[in-house]
Amino acid sequence: MAADTTGAGPAPTRHPHAGDPVFDLHVGGKLETVSTVSLTGPEDLSLAYTPGVARVCEAIAEDPGMTQHYTWVPNTVAIVTDGTAVLGLGDIGPAAAMPVMEGKAVLFKQFGGVDAVPLCLATTDVEEIIETVVRLAPSFGGVNLEDISAPRCFEIEDRLKALLPIPVFHDDQHGTAVVALAALTNALRLTGRDPGATRVVVSGAGAAGVAVARILLEAGVRDLAVLDRRGVLHSERRDLTPVKRALAEDTADHFGRRGNLAEVMAGADVYIGVSGGTVPEEVVASMAPESIIFGLANPVPEVHPEVASRHARVVATGRSDFPNQINNVLAFPGIFRGAFDVHATAITEGMKLAAATALADLVGEDLAEDLVIPSPFDPRVGPALSAAVSAAARADGVARR
Repeated sequence: MAADTTGAGPAPTRHPHAGDPVFDLHVGGKLETVSTVSLTGPEDLSLAYTPGVARVCEAIAEDPGMTQHYTWVPNTVAIVTDGTAVLGLGDIGPAAAMPVMEGKAVLFKQFGGVDAVPLCLATTDVEEIIETVVRLAPSFGGVNLEDISAPRCFEIEDRLKALLPIPVFHDDQHGTAVVALAALTNALRLTGRDPGATRVVVSGAGAAGVAVARILLEAGVRDLAVLDRRGVLHSERRDLTPVKRALAEDTADHFGRRGNLAEVMAGADVYIGVSGGTVPEEVVASMAPESIIFGLANPVPEVHPEVASRHARVVATGRSDFPNQINNVLAFPGIFRGAFDVHATAITEGMKLAAATALADLVGEDLAEDLVIPSPFDPRVGPALSAAVSAAARADGVARR
């Protein structure tokens, strides 16, 4: 049988879940490779491939910096996962993680004009993951770590940042943190609160919880209690990982916060849930007047919006069917776009704070209880974040142009 040379790909076949719109959308995956040049005849082929391409290869061999001009590398991010912490599904493995990583790549392109390649790794070993990413790094302008369980995700990110001269960003940590800070900035503005005088409770000390706590500290929050399943993190506990111990020293230790969730929620101004589970309504009711509740677990928030709205002035979730969705897509495409635009070598704390500020500022005079964060489909989001991130990269000295 003659080979198919039409470029049309394999013919679709009926799949086991035909008729289900979710599965129908995923048939054949959500990505394809599209050429940016046309090949209409021998002359085009000789320029795009041999012999013309050899001249470009030789130029890059002489000056590796030429990859910034003559390859897709500076606009391409690797989306790297081991499948151990996928959505709310947990450790489902690399094969089952692929639909999420494909979706992430679609979002990168749609909202940031950034090309992305999903890489689902068949290992959960920290050393193997780091070695694999380092070996693949010359093919990419940045690395987006995704759905890697804590506490391994902290070490993987820290070591890759030290080893690679390109942006490395764990979106489960920092994407969530940037969007949460932007929404909280506006919620505090709406309720007339100052960050330095606001009592905040963060429930969850995994990847997202640690990052949210860290960015809130950077933004001026001081009275901050972070909890895991055993209660408030404080340095007298003997069961803390190094990451949790460092966070305990920077948070609860300063105000002597101790105890369980119910104890620290009494009188608190802000609750941010990134842990799952359910907060009883009587605990929610014990918060300060005009409180702020972000229940970010998906698909079931820690505090259902109907319950939260009976006691809080501002309510946000991670869901798209309620107002004020804390959605990472508001952050990561614009952050990488801004980093790539100036060929940044890293993504700094200043760049994250700049992204959060830009995102919060977009709400402007429309600020209301049901609008503390823009929609992901607001066309201003990507340009505003990328411009702010580029400027911050220059200010922080990590921009190469």
